[in-house]
Amino acid sequence: MKIKNWLMVSHLVVMLLPVVAVYLLYVSLQNYNQEEDLKEYLEFQKLVSDLDSELNDASLYKRVGDERYQQLQKLGNASLRVDLYRYDGVQLFSTMEPEAIFTMQKSQDTLLENLNAMQKKARTYSYKKSVFDEDKQLAGIYEITQGREAWVETTNQNMLIMLISSGVFFILLYAIVITAINRKLNCPMNQLQEHMQAFADGKEMDKKLIQSRDEIGELNTHFEEMKNQIIETREALVKQQKEKEYMIAALSHDLKTPLTVVRTYTEALEDYDLTKEDRVEYQTILHDKLEHMKQMIDDLSIFTALQSSKNTLQSVQVNGNEFFEMLFSGYEEPCARKDIRLTTEWAVRNAYELDPKQMIRLIDNLMDNSIRYTPQHKQIWLAAVASTKSLPDWIFPSFKEEVNRWREAGTVILIQNEGKGMEESQLEKVFEPFFQDNASRGKGATSGLGLSIAKIIMENHKGKINIWSSENEGTLFVCWIKERG
Repeated sequence: MKIKNWLMVSHLVVMLLPVVAVYLLYVSLQNYNQEEDLKEYLEFQKLVSDLDSELNDASLYKRVGDERYQQLQKLGNASLRVDLYRYDGVQLFSTMEPEAIFTMQKSQDTLLENLNAMQKKARTYSYKKSVFDEDKQLAGIYEITQGREAWVETTNQNMLIMLISSGVFFILLYAIVITAINRKLNCPMNQLQEHMQAFADGKEMDKKLIQSRDEIGELNTHFEEMKNQIIETREALVKQQKEKEYMIAALSHDLKTPLTVVRTYTEALEDYDLTKEDRVEYQTILHDKLEHMKQMIDDLSIFTALQSSKNTLQSVQVNGNEFFEMLFSGYEEPCARKDIRLTTEWAVRNAYELDPKQMIRLIDNLMDNSIRYTPQHKQIWLAAVASTKSLPDWIFPSFKEEVNRWREAGTVILIQNEGKGMEESQLEKVFEPFFQDNASRGKGATSGLGLSIAKIIMENHKGKINIWSSENEGTLFVCWIKERG
């Protein structure tokens, strides 16, 4: 539940619960008081019935001796009072003041008020009844007053219980609310704060963050995502730093050999006794080494530029057939110099969104790699095939089926060459910067960045590149390009 909704519901519950609790307690006490009241009323009614046999004697309401009143005195107690009045309103007797001489006289209206009816007051029950003589004349009136001490005490106790119960209830409710708020808000926020502080200090927390469905849960999720992104960025930076260090070391190593050759042959050219043929040969060697060094520097510049965040594709729409005809041209002469047979073909769609300059660089690097590792009198195949077309028959059978699955929903560029092939351990590292096999390293054969550049170019085009190789058979590079809908 969202925190906003949870707070609204909690606020409503906190407001309603005390009202409901007090109401239920009041109703229960009221029912209890009604039962006690009825019980007390019936007891008073029985008392009146019992006393009526003694008080309903007309002779009591005439002037009589103290003996009769002394007997009546036994009827009263601290909570029961009996008063006798003569017909003219003169009070004859009271159990509360038996020795008093009664001269007080009540008016007829006051005396006859509420006659023959039980009266209930806050602290007493009272009952008046007229007494007649033998001639049916009014002889007097007696009044019985019963104190309600038990009911008053019970009421006070109930009030005290109600107050104590209300206090206990409010304390419990407050404790429950504080516990709920602490569990819903404070604990998750404190836990998130601990995780943030631990992450800032570079420590790992054993306890995972609570994943709830409220705003704090969303905040925890965003924090975890941010944390993972920062960790990935840190790891990427560390990896880049290691790559830079490796690149510097590899570049220094790979430049050392041609620089040594350049220095050696430059010193040799200072010898005036050299023949013209030797001088031309030395100059040719120097030119080749300098060209190789220039190529290495160019590859490093391109590799660095492609990795830069500022690097953006300059994609344009190209005609498929015209573009791949242009892209695959110009490799016949380098192949012919090594007596390598080159076969090109394409069966592509009408249009693609590509960066032509980067695609030319891609094919140059892959073809340069294939020509370098293809022996004389062997063959290279270069093709582009749309997803709706079948793969060429010349693909090596050992990985044709796997390539067919991998190329799904995209156009593929295929560069396959016959040759020694590559080991499985080499295939895992072939796209890493400055990777070269042991036979090539230090001989000035390549900068070791060509395939890394090819991979970056494909990633920039939201494509992918893969390699299949079989020892003593050959190697196949496959580049996957997204097709337009």
